[in-house]
Amino acid sequence: MGSTNSQIIFKVLIPEAMPSVISGLTLTIINLVSYSAMAGTLGGGGLGDLAIRYGYQRFQTDIMVDAVIVIIVIVALVQFLGTRLCNKMLSKR
Repeated sequence: MGSTNSQIIFKVLIPEAMPSVISGLTLTIINLVSYSAMAGTLGGGGLGDLAIRYGYQRFQTDIMVDAVIVIIVIVALVQFLGTRLCNKMLSKR
């Protein structure tokens, strides 16, 4: 239709692909948070290590519950922001 290759890429292909890219990035970040929590249970540090070392092994359930709540809040916040950004990109099309 008279468009150059760069115009097709930047005005058609990238805007069409952005919601899927954002959705995939959101899932990747959520998986990284969950993997880091699991690595902490194996001695890798982070929130999982805090929950296991102080909460479970020292029988301080309030610390363990707090660490789990923080992990859940991080995941919920990332999911909310990713969904909102994805919906915004879908409405721009």
